[in-house]
Amino acid sequence: MSDFSDTAPARAQAQQLRDQARTGGLRFEAYLPGSLADWLLEQVEKGLFADPSEAVFVMAGLFRDLEPHADLRAELLRRMLQAAMDDPRPPIPAEEVFDKLERRNSEPLPPSARWHK
Repeated sequence: MSDFSDTAPARAQAQQLRDQARTGGLRFEAYLPGSLADWLLEQVEKGLFADPSEAVFVMAGLFRDLEPHADLRAELLRRMLQAAMDDPRPPIPAEEVFDKLERRNSEPLPPSARWHK
């Protein structure tokens, strides 16, 4: 994950690229953690998307389209939180969760898979 403590360089780069991106589009690399990458590749296998790039294109458009509808986003979040609270599996103690996160964050990441056209 990125360190969001200093976003000034990213904001400056975004501002610098806006005019060029408006006319020529924008290419960038995206990282997805394992579970999200697995889900996305499953969608490609099903034929829902031609490739991961198309999936990001569609999802960014959906996110943009939902931006003015704060009520729908809040309702979706409420439903997701309710589903988590209604999950019948036993809860995991916070200490165990934090210990697992600390161990995972201290280990080097394995090499990422790369999609090639």
